[in-house]
Amino acid sequence: MLFQLSWETAPGLGGMRCEGFRAIETARPDATGGVAVECSDAGEAERLARVLEEYFAKKRFPNAAAAFEAVKAFVLECGASGASGPV
Repeated sequence: MLFQLSWETAPGLGGMRCEGFRAIETARPDATGGVAVECSDAGEAERLARVLEEYFAKKRFPNAAAAFEAVKAFVLECGASGASGPV
C-alpha cells in the first residue's frame, strides 16, 4: 500500500522543527507536500509516523527546506522498516 507522509514545519528555539507527522493512504503521491512510502498496512504507516515524530522532536534545522530534506532522506533510507526505529 502506498502512503503519503506529511508534517508541519514550524519555528522553534534554535531553528525549524518538524511535528504533526501523519500517514494517509494515496494512489497519487505529492512529492512537494510530503514523502510517499510503501507500507504493508495502515498500522505500519501509523507506526512510521510515530517514529518520525519521536525521532525529529528534538532536531532543529536552519530552514524549512533543510527540514524537508532531512525527513525525506530518513524516510527514503529507512522506508517502512523505519517503523521499528531509527538505525
